[in-house]
Amino acid sequence: MSINSNIHTLLTSQVGSSKTAELVSLLHVSPKFRMWEEGKISRSELAQVLNMLLFDDILQRVPSGKAYTLDVAARNGKVFLDHGALRTVRWFGIGALPPGETALTRILKPLGYRLNGNYPLDKLKMTGRSYAHIDDAENISQFFVSELHPERFSRDFQEAVSRVLGNSVDPLSPAALTLLSELERDGSLSMPQAVELLPVLLACFERQHEIPSLDDYETLLKESAEMAWIATEGNAFNHATDRVPDVHQTADQQRALGRAIKPTVEVSGSGRVRQTAFRADSVQRRFRAETGIVERTVPGSFYEFISRDRFVDASGKEQLDLNFDTGNAQGIFKMTANS
Repeated sequence: MSINSNIHTLLTSQVGSSKTAELVSLLHVSPKFRMWEEGKISRSELAQVLNMLLFDDILQRVPSGKAYTLDVAARNGKVFLDHGALRTVRWFGIGALPPGETALTRILKPLGYRLNGNYPLDKLKMTGRSYAHIDDAENISQFFVSELHPERFSRDFQEAVSRVLGNSVDPLSPAALTLLSELERDGSLSMPQAVELLPVLLACFERQHEIPSLDDYETLLKESAEMAWIATEGNAFNHATDRVPDVHQTADQQRALGRAIKPTVEVSGSGRVRQTAFRADSVQRRFRAETGIVERTVPGSFYEFISRDRFVDASGKEQLDLNFDTGNAQGIFKMTANS
């Protein structure tokens, strides 16, 4: 397809021409982007660029995912970014950052995302919600945003959450909030405005709080591997997902290469959505201790695979099943519990 110059220019402004060429070559880009208005950045173009850069970020942090994508690139294939997953905490008094998914949905909604499904993750004491893009839901990556509910845990746990998150900063400046408001109103921004806003949006997908104490981390880990993960990684992508034709075949291929992939495939209640993943790669993270700053090896992010079937809905329209499944999600979340 013709390279959408708006997407190309935005990517280049952030990562340079070489990395831009690499991402454009590797990632599936919707055929709808063959049409564009020069210099006027639509919400879907900005969403696409943001997703491409977040995908690149996870490759820098997840060696197993990087190795897989190098294999894809070697055979001139494309990664079809299906969704990225993020974790939040619905808890008040966490510094300047809004509680829970609000910290992220205030970004996603101006970008053209709308709620697509609710998923109670009761075993994890969390709630998951998926957000699909209203302009091209099947081709622009979804976001799966989960909220952890500290009130369902012990008082010691709650107090540790407050200490860890209490100094959170808000990366969205007043200028960025104004641009998001204009984007939501108009559905587009000028190129200079989009170039100004993009790095601020990227900063929202990082850890917003300071280095946690080791004692607090261990308190959290006793009750929730997910909250312990948030303590070290914050709002970074927990995982990114390649949509593949046959997830069973992909899993077998990766297993044959000796990669640490989940032993089973999670299958939705409908049977139409099938998921598996690499185990989270370990990372070194710093903690505050009585003796000073110490380092520990903890679970980082991971790389997931999904297959989705088409079906005919109640109105007789054929569409791709873009739903998620509570059982699948809770099974996949275990990939960061290898502490």
